[in-house]
Amino acid sequence: MTAFIEHRFVVTGGAGFLGRNVVRVLQERGVPRSQITIPRRASYDLTREADVERLYADAKPDIVLHLAAEVGGIGANMNAPGRFFFANMAMGFHLVEHARLNGIAKFVHTGTVCAYPKNCPVPFREEDIWNGFPEETNAPYGIAKKALFTMLDAYYRQYELKSAVVVPVNLYGPGDNFDKQSSHVIPALIRKCEEARIAGRDSIQCWGTGKATREFLFVEDAAEAIVRAAEVIDEPSPINLGGGREIAIGELVREIALACDFRGEIQWDASKPDGQPRRGIDISRARSLLKWAPQKDFTEGLAETVQWWRSSCTK
Repeated sequence: MTAFIEHRFVVTGGAGFLGRNVVRVLQERGVPRSQITIPRRASYDLTREADVERLYADAKPDIVLHLAAEVGGIGANMNAPGRFFFANMAMGFHLVEHARLNGIAKFVHTGTVCAYPKNCPVPFREEDIWNGFPEETNAPYGIAKKALFTMLDAYYRQYELKSAVVVPVNLYGPGDNFDKQSSHVIPALIRKCEEARIAGRDSIQCWGTGKATREFLFVEDAAEAIVRAAEVIDEPSPINLGGGREIAIGELVREIALACDFRGEIQWDASKPDGQPRRGIDISRARSLLKWAPQKDFTEGLAETVQWWRSSCTK
């Protein structure tokens, strides 16, 4: 543990939703803030190799926690598939190669549940990741992220680059992205319900049929697991991180409406895509290798997220 806290860290995406929580956990472990570099896009465009090379030269990291991603909900993925593939592939490609060139101690890659095949058996198990093509609306993002699983495996076998790969489900919690164009399902629905309640509207409209299922993980639980992976994992076998509850989108909307005190009708636009039919994830490997399990109750986490939105983002 002493050696771990003496390392110098780069946390890509460290100013973002997940990254802020990871940085907090590192500091709680005893890592001084002065040993944590958080690259900002204004200074380091991680899709450019020259900027990545300069980041390593400036920060001289021992451990890189790669959390940065260009990501969004179904609509954002459908509107910018090329950008999502390029940005996520380029960032990971350059960061891993220059990790090798700089001889760092460990690289931790945060993957995505979108890497799994569209019709993967539920619960998703890590050995099924390559057994089919991802759901089409987010395939460019998912494939770009999971291509790095293979890159890290190859670099471990040829160059002995130690690494860890975690595969979280959708995250949620205070500080989430509530942007109308790029937010994921929970913040998007909280905002929709809250705005309808405040305006006195008697209905909201949601995409799809409500039949698709998802699983969610509180952001603080995810941050703990990622730091734990940095501490104890050396080989890049994917490790699922899940919240322990598969929930239909229709039920999710009703729970969010209740948490937001919205009493109106929920209407479904079936002309819009549902996305992947089901998502539920097996976390046996995380329990075994990381000695980790999610701690936050979903209803409690949802209430905390709604309260954060009300206190921080509404006037």
